[in-house]
Amino acid sequence: MPVPATPSSPTPAALTRLTHAEPRQLQDAEAPHLLAYLAAVPDPRAARGRRHPLVAILAMAAAAVLTGARSFAAIAEWATDTPQPIRAALGARRDAPGHFAVPAEATIRRTLGRLDADALAGAIGAWLADRDPDPAGAGRRRAVAVDGKTLRGARTATGDRRPVHRLAAMDHATRAVLAQRQVGGAPEEVTAFAPLVADLDLAGTVITADALQTHPEAAEFLVATKHAHYLFVVKANQPTLLDRCQRLPWHRVPDPKIHR
Repeated sequence: MPVPATPSSPTPAALTRLTHAEPRQLQDAEAPHLLAYLAAVPDPRAARGRRHPLVAILAMAAAAVLTGARSFAAIAEWATDTPQPIRAALGARRDAPGHFAVPAEATIRRTLGRLDADALAGAIGAWLADRDPDPAGAGRRRAVAVDGKTLRGARTATGDRRPVHRLAAMDHATRAVLAQRQVGGAPEEVTAFAPLVADLDLAGTVITADALQTHPEAAEFLVATKHAHYLFVVKANQPTLLDRCQRLPWHRVPDPKIHR
């Protein structure tokens, strides 16, 4: 069961990722674009009693975070101060001619607290990825890093209160987190690798990962299914592969600093 949040509770991790977006604001032309992605997030609320569209709540929260909001109270304050044309552009409910209503802080807090975190993260990640189709710069190959981290001080809502561990895919150039999933710990990162990047357009992209992901299945998935490239670290967890790599004639590899 979710624990009720205080008014100053921080925003969900998926929205916090927007702080890396540049510029730190939502351009007018991007609002409908963002709404289309947020519309894919399932609504956790019962159909009866909904007063505000989910996409409007999410869009206002995203726009508020982009302007510096870091709590539910700050999001609600931003929404309250928003001019009517901006409310309309973000999908707010019209309750009178020329007037669009915004959700109260309690509504924002309850709704965001019940969302499918992976679905929201996927929508935000897809928007960030498509917002800059060439983040590496013209003529350079795009690179995405996949890595897992345990969040210090964060605990799961289950009875065992285990530390929260998340696996994420981050763009090397922009630092935008394109996708993330909560897993049970480092060993579960291996099975979560393919589902994490399954919905990302990775054609021609180089995927980097640590030795934990150095498995034939991951490599085959990236090359055959996602049409991507990979750069994996080889360590002692793959002794046969490590031995073969060590036997390669590395002295024959040209030094890029000398041979251009």
